[in-house]
Amino acid sequence: MHHYRVTLAYKGTHYFGWQAQSEYTLHEAKPTIEGTLLTALKKITHFKPCTVCAASRTDGGVHAKGQVAKLVLAVKIAPESLLLGLNARLPEDIRILTCTPCAGGYQPNRCSTAKEYHYYFTSAPVATSVLSDVMLHYCLHGALFNPALMRQACALFVGTHDFYNFSTRDKNIASSVRQILSCELLKADFSPLADDVYYLKIVGDGFLKHMIRYVMGALMALDQGKINLATLQHSLTHRRCHKLSPKAKAKGLHLIEIFEAI
Repeated sequence: MHHYRVTLAYKGTHYFGWQAQSEYTLHEAKPTIEGTLLTALKKITHFKPCTVCAASRTDGGVHAKGQVAKLVLAVKIAPESLLLGLNARLPEDIRILTCTPCAGGYQPNRCSTAKEYHYYFTSAPVATSVLSDVMLHYCLHGALFNPALMRQACALFVGTHDFYNFSTRDKNIASSVRQILSCELLKADFSPLADDVYYLKIVGDGFLKHMIRYVMGALMALDQGKINLATLQHSLTHRRCHKLSPKAKAKGLHLIEIFEAI
């Protein structure tokens, strides 16, 4: 077998997450990123055996700029030819950025030491249609947006905490404790396409299911006066029966980079 490490970018708007829902990817009822990639690989290899393993299984509607995956093929293909061949067969909203040979023992999920995500939103009174599928329109209905308060809250998430209250329950996860290396709210420059764009930049050693979306949801609830800083901080040390806030929509979330120890 022949092994390749690829980085890829995709817009997740029209996909039901990363993970393929069936091994018969040529006829997926709901299109996925992995399934679409596998279908392209099967066509390139003339339906010889091939597998894909990613560093992060993004949810439906989530985007990526720096997803990392390992491809295992039964036929040898020059990396540059594989990159060109995949991009020729993939839809325009999925692109292979780099392709290099890798060791058979390389596993993207195990080699990952940290992941960086951004959550983009605009506080403009009227959202631009150009970027409507990759950022959230955070509409305050006349209220004032308070980024300084959000930044205070971001600092509370830095460090090692139990994110039980900021994730969807998953019986396959042994622990809900995660380390956040950095968490900050920044102003983005999308001029002239969009105004008043901000993003949550969060880097951690790993993330639970829907964790970043729940963190973003809590920041918005704080800004709207539905919770306060003390309640948010308490939720990082005491498990609750009910969620602190709803999770933010998927469309604003972007996987930016996978950091690896190779």
